[in-house]
Amino acid sequence: MIEPIVTFQDVHKSFGNIKVLKGIDLDIRPAEKVAIIGPSGSGKTTIIRMLMTLEEPTSGDIIVNGTNLWKMEKKGRRVRAHEKHLRAVRGDIGMVFQHFNLFPHMTILENCMTAPLHVKKEPKEEVKKRSLEMLDRVGLADKVDQYPSQLSGGQKQRVAMARALVMRPKIMLFDEVTSALDPELVGEVLQVIRDIAQNDDMAMILVTHEMDFALDIADKVLFLDEGVIAEQGSASEVIEHSSNQRLQEFLHRFRA
Repeated sequence: MIEPIVTFQDVHKSFGNIKVLKGIDLDIRPAEKVAIIGPSGSGKTTIIRMLMTLEEPTSGDIIVNGTNLWKMEKKGRRVRAHEKHLRAVRGDIGMVFQHFNLFPHMTILENCMTAPLHVKKEPKEEVKKRSLEMLDRVGLADKVDQYPSQLSGGQKQRVAMARALVMRPKIMLFDEVTSALDPELVGEVLQVIRDIAQNDDMAMILVTHEMDFALDIADKVLFLDEGVIAEQGSASEVIEHSSNQRLQEFLHRFRA
């Protein structure tokens, strides 16, 4: 059995008195493509924000590539991880955000180069070559000297994907990356994700409301409801054949 690259063990998350996640247990294998679906407020985005160390679990453990993400050993005791530990473990993870998060004062090429140059301290020529390759891969080789303000929403999201790929992650997170786009731009972004899913051996976690797309590319689908995993299985089992009443009600909104 291949060891999971990501494991959640009884993970809880509260914001004040509001319990967002209520005991998440989850294994994700290397190269596995996992879609997370569920109603607004069910905790989908919180799961991936904790993996990116943007939110800290209230309790429970998150293991990435065999290392506890939020906890570390110090003088024989398990303590809260410091920033250096978080950065090291997070180095295997890339994320594409809903609202792009590009630097407006940098060109498209500079946006892709800045993290490997300044975070990983990689050689400039190597980083530039890889950035140009990834921008070509997402269909933006002719935009390298332009700025984010000169691009459409779909193009900005494709730049964000190229930027994440340049870091050569072992795990890629996508947080509802099409929800802020005009409908006519959604297809071009989904096609790039489909290409990544089919041709890269990284694990992928996608928070999405694109049910047909999840059915097409996901090895596993999780249905989150009120902070728990209410249903999980293959894409076909969850989206097409589940008898879970809450899931049926949720899916009906996308089929109506």
